[in-house]
Amino acid sequence: MTRLLLSTQTPPQDVLMPSLSFRSSSWRWWITGLLLLATTINYMDRVTLAVASVRVTREMGLSEGQYGDLEVVFGWGFAIGSLVFGFLADRLRIYWLYPMVLGGWSLMGMASGWVNGHESLLICRALLGFFEAGHWPCALKTTFAVLNEKDRTMGNSILQSGASIGAVITPQVMKLLLTDQPGSWRTTFIVVGAVGFAWIALWFLMLRPRDLEVSPSTASPQPSAKPATSIWTVLRSGPFWSVAILILGAQTVWHIYRVWLMKFLQTGRGYSETASLNFNSAYFIATDMGCFLAGLLSLWLVRRGLTDPHGARRKVYFGACLLTSLSVFIPWLGQGWLLLGVLLLIGAGALALFPCYYSFVQELSADHVGRLTGILSMWVWAVTSPMHRFFGMVVDRTGSYDAGLVLAGLAPWLGVLALMFLWRKSPVTSK
Repeated sequence: MTRLLLSTQTPPQDVLMPSLSFRSSSWRWWITGLLLLATTINYMDRVTLAVASVRVTREMGLSEGQYGDLEVVFGWGFAIGSLVFGFLADRLRIYWLYPMVLGGWSLMGMASGWVNGHESLLICRALLGFFEAGHWPCALKTTFAVLNEKDRTMGNSILQSGASIGAVITPQVMKLLLTDQPGSWRTTFIVVGAVGFAWIALWFLMLRPRDLEVSPSTASPQPSAKPATSIWTVLRSGPFWSVAILILGAQTVWHIYRVWLMKFLQTGRGYSETASLNFNSAYFIATDMGCFLAGLLSLWLVRRGLTDPHGARRKVYFGACLLTSLSVFIPWLGQGWLLLGVLLLIGAGALALFPCYYSFVQELSADHVGRLTGILSMWVWAVTSPMHRFFGMVVDRTGSYDAGLVLAGLAPWLGVLALMFLWRKSPVTSK
C-alpha cells in the first residue's frame, strides 16, 4: 500500500505516462464535472452550520461568542490542513489521497450531527476545516494532469463554480429536511455529509491511477527564464509573490461579501429577512455565472489566437477587477434594483478571479503544484480571517457597512499591480 501511495519525486520524463490520448476529450470534461461536484459537497458541508445556526445555538444553549468560536476553529483547521495536504499532494498519489480527504471531511460533517456539546462540536468543525483544505491541492493536481494548458482556466472555472452551487442549494435541501421537531438539524448534517461517500464511488468508477500521471504533453512551460528545480527557488521568485498578493485581494472581496452581505442588506439597507435570503441565492447564482464566463472568455481568447494562455488569464483577471470595483457606487445607492444589480455584478467578478488564480499557481511549477497551493492557502486564510473583526469594528464605529464593502471591492487591484511589477513576462515568451 505504501508503494501505491508514495510518489516522492517527479519521475524522469522518459518513464512518465506518454499521454492521455487513450481518453477522449469529453472524458476530461466529465472529470472536471466530478471536481465541480466535489467543490459543491465541500461547500455544502461547510455552510450547513450557518444555515442551521439559530437552531444549533438555541438547542445547545450556546452564546454568540461560542458560535463564533466554531468559525474560528474551522479557519484554523483549514489553514493547517492547507499546508499539510499541500505537501502530501506532491508526495502521495492523488488517486488515493483525494478520496481519503473527501471521506475525512464527509465523516466530520456527519459527526457534527452526532455531537452532544460545544466542545465536541468544536473538534468536529476544526477537523472539518482540516480535511476540507485538502480538496484544493488535490483538485488542482487533477486538472493539471487531465487538461492541457489552454484548457486549464476553463477547467478551474468549472471546479470553482461548485462553491456557488453548494451555497445556493444547501438552504433548499435543508428546508426539505428540517422539521418542527427538536434536533431535526442533526439529520441534515448526517444526510449532507453522507453525499460525499457517493462521490468517492464515482471517483473510482471514472478514473484509474494512470489517468493522473503528468505526461510531457500536459506539462506546461515554466513561467520564468529558468525552470524551478526546488520549491525554495519558486518561493523566492517574483511570480510566486505576485500570486501571493493576487490571492490576498481575491480572497478579501470574496469572503467579505460572503460573510457580510446579509447583514448589509437587512441592517444597512432595511431589506426584510425573506427578501435578503432570496437575494442571497441570486447573488451566488451570479457568482457562478461569473466563474463560468471567466473560463469561457479565457478559452475563447486563446483559441482565437488573440493571446497565449497566460495573457488570457491576465486579461480576464483585469476584467473581473473592473466588476468588483463597482463597489465604489454602493454608498450612493439605496434600496432598489440598481443596488441589487451592482451587487450581482460584484459577485460575478469576485468568483471570476479564482479560476485565474488557480491557473497562475499551476504555471509556477509542474513539480510543486500541491505544495504551492497549500502554502498560498495557509497564508491567505491566516491574513484575511482577522479582517472580519476589523470590518465589524468599523461598522460599530460608523454605523455603516459601505466603506468596508467599497475597500473590499477594490482589493483585487493588488493582484493587477503584482502581476505588472513582479511577473512581467508570460511563460510563453520568456527565454
